[in-house]
Amino acid sequence: MAMEASEIERLIKTAIPDAVIELTALVDDGDHWAATVKSEAFRGKSRVQQHQMVNAAFGDRLGGELHALALTTSAL
Repeated sequence: MAMEASEIERLIKTAIPDAVIELTALVDDGDHWAATVKSEAFRGKSRVQQHQMVNAAFGDRLGGELHALALTTSAL
């Protein structure tokens, strides 16, 4: 089952309200996305912690509805 870009953005924004998000479909199947996420909430956190924050926004949907999400994160 695929996930729409708008749903990906909604989930990230719910978890990280100030996030600036750029999404790119890696394959035209709705299952493989690349996301660049910038947020002040990432300041002082390691890359791993930043990615964990974004991944947590999806709960158990990551790996299921959303098969793959390649992340690039940074502080604003």
